[in-house]
Amino acid sequence: MTDDQGEGALDRFHDAVEEAGSPVLTTEEIARQSDESRERVEAWLRDLERAEGVVSRDVSQDPTVWYPAEWTDYANRERFVVFPDRRQIVVDEPAQFTRAQLSQFARLVDTNGDGGYVYEIGDSDIWQAPYEDLEGLLGTVRDVLPQRYPDLEEWIGDQWKRAHQFTLRTHEDGYTVLEAATENLMGNVARQKLDDSHLRAPISDTESWVAEEATAEIKRILYEAGYPVQDERDLDSGDPLDLSTTLDLRPYQHDWVGRFMETKSGVLVGPPGSGKTVAAMGILERVGGETLILVPSRELVRQWRDELLTHTTLDESQVGEYHGGKKDVRPVTIATYQTAGMDRHRHLFDSREWGLIVYDEVQHVPSDVYRRSANLQTRHRLGLSASPVREDDLQEEIFTLIGPPIGTDWDALFDEGFVAEPQVEIRYVPWTDDDSRNEYVGTESHERRQVAASNPAKIDETERILARHPEQKALVFVDYLDQGRALSTALDVPFISGDTPHHERERLFQQFRDGSLGTLVVSRVGDEGIDLPDASLAIVASGLGGSRRQGTQRAGRTMRPAGRALMYVLATQGTSEEEFARQQMRYLAGKGVQVRERTVEDAEESAADESTDDESAAEESSEETGEGDDEERDTGVA
Repeated sequence: MTDDQGEGALDRFHDAVEEAGSPVLTTEEIARQSDESRERVEAWLRDLERAEGVVSRDVSQDPTVWYPAEWTDYANRERFVVFPDRRQIVVDEPAQFTRAQLSQFARLVDTNGDGGYVYEIGDSDIWQAPYEDLEGLLGTVRDVLPQRYPDLEEWIGDQWKRAHQFTLRTHEDGYTVLEAATENLMGNVARQKLDDSHLRAPISDTESWVAEEATAEIKRILYEAGYPVQDERDLDSGDPLDLSTTLDLRPYQHDWVGRFMETKSGVLVGPPGSGKTVAAMGILERVGGETLILVPSRELVRQWRDELLTHTTLDESQVGEYHGGKKDVRPVTIATYQTAGMDRHRHLFDSREWGLIVYDEVQHVPSDVYRRSANLQTRHRLGLSASPVREDDLQEEIFTLIGPPIGTDWDALFDEGFVAEPQVEIRYVPWTDDDSRNEYVGTESHERRQVAASNPAKIDETERILARHPEQKALVFVDYLDQGRALSTALDVPFISGDTPHHERERLFQQFRDGSLGTLVVSRVGDEGIDLPDASLAIVASGLGGSRRQGTQRAGRTMRPAGRALMYVLATQGTSEEEFARQQMRYLAGKGVQVRERTVEDAEESAADESTDDESAAEESSEETGEGDDEERDTGVA
């Protein structure tokens, strides 16, 4: 063994640790301390790791951090590594309190499933931090981090200041005013970025009269310019509505309600099954005003209506539906985004003074049709979403138009048993035959993706998975109608798609809920919000490209407090579907969910091994009890 691979290398590592005064170092820091090239240091560190002298951890694409192997003896203790220039925090084994504190000013971006968490602090995290003043925010930062980081605190202070440069307020004469902290900001930012459709006239060097219908657009434009707007308008609180709920909220749901009532606007972000609807009803009770609830589908309209009538003191005369099939405005009205955004219906919603507007599946709001509903005026604006991510990267508009995120660390809910952490596996399926593969090779673009998604071998694999989990109530998701029909025929189960009449959809969903149907094939209509609490197995036979939102929503159909939560994502081997599947699972992986990848062959070998183990265990049990050999037992009796 060379000196680089033996005690000499370990001594050099310890010397670098001692010189730096920190037991956790990046490769660059070790190279600097030992006066060697990065490549040479990387080589002997890898050798040391194989010899179990040091341990590495990837905190992002770059850098990797290294620490002595002895540290693993203290695996149950919190350990922080802070990169102030990168505004990144790596924590091993953080306590629940630590995670809760970090979530106030940072966001969890990665976890290795072995106690390691990576947080990042972005400008929007500081803009949306739930504090009344900078000192309160810095107090939390100082409480949770192991030491003071002056440069990081200075940056936090700068971002906090940027978030308090512009304010929307109501003038004493009733119109809306945009106020800037300085004359320079009004002249060189607001009046440069906004035009006559936004600002009607200047009032002073730091104030402008705002076009009431343009307030949402003003907030979005200034947010994109790096100046989030504080909205302190005296909006109508709506006609009062006396109601109470019959629900017992969990501690974190009480926290969500309290945080929302402080800010009067925000987005509840939590895993599927965490009870965002329950918390929303708690907020409705606290607000005590007439309420508009916006949802993406008619199924969700009916679901919300049933929940309100079951869990609150509202009666049928107080709850209305407004969509393509029914148009009834009541003190609590549930409407589809599509209908509420249509010009011919807008006056019905604009003319009423809503105390609260709820945006369910709020990730839809930035789209052109849905965002029109964001201009509806109300004192309280509440969004709900398990996955406020969009493939067009417009998710920050959600928080601009509705309010800041309010959420709980997913891992804490998994640990406490409030939500079942899903077991997720991407399974790579080979082609059935050369003809299918040749068809894929001979096509391009969307057609090629559809051929890979509809690989006939997925039908056989779906049957195998269902046979392995015969007791699980299963949802099989597809994105293509022909594939859905083929699976429905092969499995002899119903297929629900956008072509299925609403009354038929509800009948089949109800049969699934009551247990008379154990498996359903569903298209995208099953992605969002449908309450199927007993589903414990999801098989994604095809998906919407690499949509992280869709992947999370489909996994969420199984994430309920009780039982197992299993998800299989089928991807055709050797095609673009492999990367699409990984992309779909990326949001879940970032929330601490472990995602395993296997081929069909590996899965079959594993199943065979498990079967052999089961048979061996049965034989051992038979030998111990004297059972299992009928012929010998019968001969003995004779």
